[in-house]
Amino acid sequence: MKARVILFDLDGTLIDSGPIIIASMRHASVTVLGREPDEEAVRAVIGGPGLSEQMHALDPDRVDELVEVYRAHNEPLHATLEMFDGIAELLPELCRRGHQLGIVTAKRCATVQLAFDRFPILAELTDVLVGAEDTERHKPDPDPVLEALWRLGARPDEAVYIGDSPFDIRAGKAAGARAIAVGWGGIHPDERLLAEGPDALVQHPEEILARV
Repeated sequence: MKARVILFDLDGTLIDSGPIIIASMRHASVTVLGREPDEEAVRAVIGGPGLSEQMHALDPDRVDELVEVYRAHNEPLHATLEMFDGIAELLPELCRRGHQLGIVTAKRCATVQLAFDRFPILAELTDVLVGAEDTERHKPDPDPVLEALWRLGARPDEAVYIGDSPFDIRAGKAAGARAIAVGWGGIHPDERLLAEGPDALVQHPEEILARV
């Protein structure tokens, strides 16, 4: 069945933001806590319920300070971001084929705007954006995906959610949509993605065209 709606995660799926996320997590940990974080543990929570939850894993008593330092370091780095190879070609082709496109992310909408400013094509081709402030519960809960579908008037069985983290796959499946994992994000290994039972794992954006 052709997907009417294709929803994407943002970080690690459309934009190559993994390195700046890890750099800013390290900066926050060193600045606030005076210690290097466990990078494997940091990677494991990226893409999940949101920044505050990630910082809670570093130190539950200093979440607000960690978030503030992280954002001050991370937001200017958006000016250095690049989209993954093939994304700039994929999105217009999906639109040409009649799909509605959306972004479902744990980022705040204000931070997503930094990516939109860097890559205007993302803003131009996004029919719906669901950010951190749009739902009370976050990935891997299905609420963000369901919110995007509600705004588009679409059913879960008409949709695909595409992301680079285990949390994305769980959220898509829990929402009743198809879930496609991407292997180019650089944060989560393929085996961890496959353990979530995605409908497909793709290694290049062009492969998505045959899956939706």
